Formats: sequence, structure tokens, C-alpha cells
Amino acid sequence: MNLVFISPNFPTYYWNFCKSLRERGVTVLGIGDAPYDDLVNETRESLVEYYRVNNLQNYDEVYRAMGFFIGKYGRIDYIESQNEFWLELEAKLREDFNIHHGLRPKELEVMKYKSKMKEIYKKANVPTARYKVFKNDEELYEFCKEVGFPIVVKPDNGVGAASTYKLKNKKQVSEFLTSWDRDISFIAEEFVNGHVETFDGITDSKANILICTSHVMMQSIMDIVNEGGDTSFYGQIVEGSDIKEVGTRVVKAFDARQKFFHFEFFRLDKDKEGLGKKGDLVGLEVNMRAPGAYIPDMMNYSYNTNVYDIFADMLIYDRCFIEPKQQYCIGYAGRRNGLKYKHHSQQIRMKYKNQLISHEIVPEALSAAMANQVYLLRAKNEQEIKRMIRYVLEKDKEGFMK
Repeated sequence: MNLVFISPNFPTYYWNFCKSLRERGVTVLGIGDAPYDDLVNETRESLVEYYRVNNLQNYDEVYRAMGFFIGKYGRIDYIESQNEFWLELEAKLREDFNIHHGLRPKELEVMKYKSKMKEIYKKANVPTARYKVFKNDEELYEFCKEVGFPIVVKPDNGVGAASTYKLKNKKQVSEFLTSWDRDISFIAEEFVNGHVETFDGITDSKANILICTSHVMMQSIMDIVNEGGDTSFYGQIVEGSDIKEVGTRVVKAFDARQKFFHFEFFRLDKDKEGLGKKGDLVGLEVNMRAPGAYIPDMMNYSYNTNVYDIFADMLIYDRCFIEPKQQYCIGYAGRRNGLKYKHHSQQIRMKYKNQLISHEIVPEALSAAMANQVYLLRAKNEQEIKRMIRYVLEKDKEGFMK
């Protein structure tokens, strides 16, 4: 089996995907724009060969790299990146080189455009916020009149929380319209008073879920990116939960086959007419790639397993060789440079020496949503993990930076 991994060096820990595949006999070939000497040793050792292009966004260069690999190794069976930014590139390469496994450009559309995602959520009988893909100022003002303030605007085809804004009044709408790049299609949504919960996992070729988990966001990613605050979330036990039942329906509705998936839902913090009662789930977004922010590793620690091995076994054998059982709730406490915290890193290490999994420095390119320093923690239940996260992120009232 031959597999091409696009940008295997970013995020850095993606070498884990390549390693698990190569250990199982797959010829793992990398295409990226980083110099070979800049790759970490784990990435280099996990690749059979690496083809460097000057710019991954230059399709002709990537096309030539694919042609080189096919000429040398034969037919390519899979293309992967597990990165939302490269999903369109993957799909076009599959179509141009007639690679049977994975999404083609037309299939990708419902997972790329937020407006189209909502149609599939509806098929799964999952409500979504009212929305409008507006083409001019008048349509946006009309939508505001229909749903009231606040509203949320974001690119209909966008990555993460980039260019996502909460507009609270006509003045802010006017300011947005003044700066809006009319070449980019935007969608407006009614504001949903709720918090985000994810549903993440891996499926086989029949869209059966092999392993799954869910994480509860303790802040809005939109607010984190726009205001530069802490990032924190924690894993919850999924067996027997409503998010597993709803998430499974959504997996089937999107026909998510042979995928690492990442779905996002709102859980209503209060009753919302037309959407549901407090505690109900509302569809938000879909991503057909591995979740970010170290979530694959959090899944590993939650289950005491290796999701990279599970993903590799799924691609090669279309099965999972273990019966995963979730044992722990994993917490993510992300600190922001420049904010003042009460507890030193050493204090955290001493207090949670048996529960602190790791302390990571986040690459600058990912820090807007993930914060700058991350503590991953493990506990037996949600109450305990939330207490630990609050301790790590507690601010210093005296103003000392620690």
C-alpha cells in the first residue's frame, strides 16, 4: 500500500500518523514545503521518502511531486493530511490521479460550506441556528431584523474561528460591512446561547464508529481568538450519552466513511424558541479530519490506547483490533503569554505530579485558538478535572506573572 501524506511536519505531532502506518508496512511518502533538514527526526524516520515543494499552494508543484512518486512507487492508494487547510488539495489530487479512497471535490462541498452542512444536519433531525448567506448590505440588515441581535458572521467556507465575529448592534454591523472583502462569501447566523461540545472519532468503510470521544469547551473559540483569553476544555464519558446518540446519526447522515472526524454542537444554556430546551444539542459544524489542539493524544490518555494505530489499522484492514473502553476524563488548560497566573509551573507539577500528563509549548501559528502553554491533565471524573483546570488558570490578583 502506498500513501502520500501532505505536510507531514505540521502540526509537529502528525508524525504519529506516519509512524503507525509505516510500522504496518505502508510506503508512507511525504510532500511538504519545509526543508528536509527542518523536519523532526520522528517525521523523517516515519517517511520512506519526502518531496519538498517551494509552495504547497502551488498545485502544479504538488502535481509534479505526485507524478514523481507514482513513477517510482506505482499507484497511490491514499492521500491524507488530517488538516482542514489541505482538504481541497487532497480532493483535487484524488480526482486528477483517480485515487479511489477518500473524498473528491464534489463530495467535499457539503463538508466545506457551513450553509450546506446545515442541510445535512437537518437530514439527521438535528436543529441548527437560522442563517443567511448574504450577498449585500441590505440582505444582512434584513436578517438582523428577522432574528434580532446579536448575530454571528463568518466565512461560509472557512477554517476554524478565523474571521468570525459576534455583532451586537447596527453600528457593529456597519463596521463589519465597511471592512468586508466582497470576494469572500459570508454567512450570518442567529446567536445561540450555549457552549460547544465536540464529537470526535474514527470510522470504518461502512461509517461504523470504531472509537469516539467528546469534549466540552469552557470558553467560546470565537472569543478566545478575538480577545486572546485562556483556552480550556475537558473530555466527558460518551458511553450512554445523548451526544453519542446524536453524533452517530450525524456520522451516518454525512456518510463519514474511513475518516477521523470532528463534529461540533452547541448545548443550549437556556431554552431557545425554534431550537430546543436548555440542555438540547444543536448542530454547528463538521470537519472530516482529526481534531486539533492535542485531542488525538487526549483520546489516547482517556482510553489508554493509541488512536494513530487504530486509524492505521482502519485504513489497512478496515477494522479495529481492540475494544476501546474510556477510563479517564482528560483536561486541557491553555495559558496565555502576558496574563498573570497565581500558581507557578513548579507548583502545578508538585500538586498534580501523578495527574499531569504533559506541559506543552504551542507553536505560534496555532496559539490564537490553543493559547501559548498547555497543561494536559487526567482525572477519573468531570468534577475533578474541572477543579484542576480552574487551579491551573487561576489568576494572580497581586499582578505577578508566573
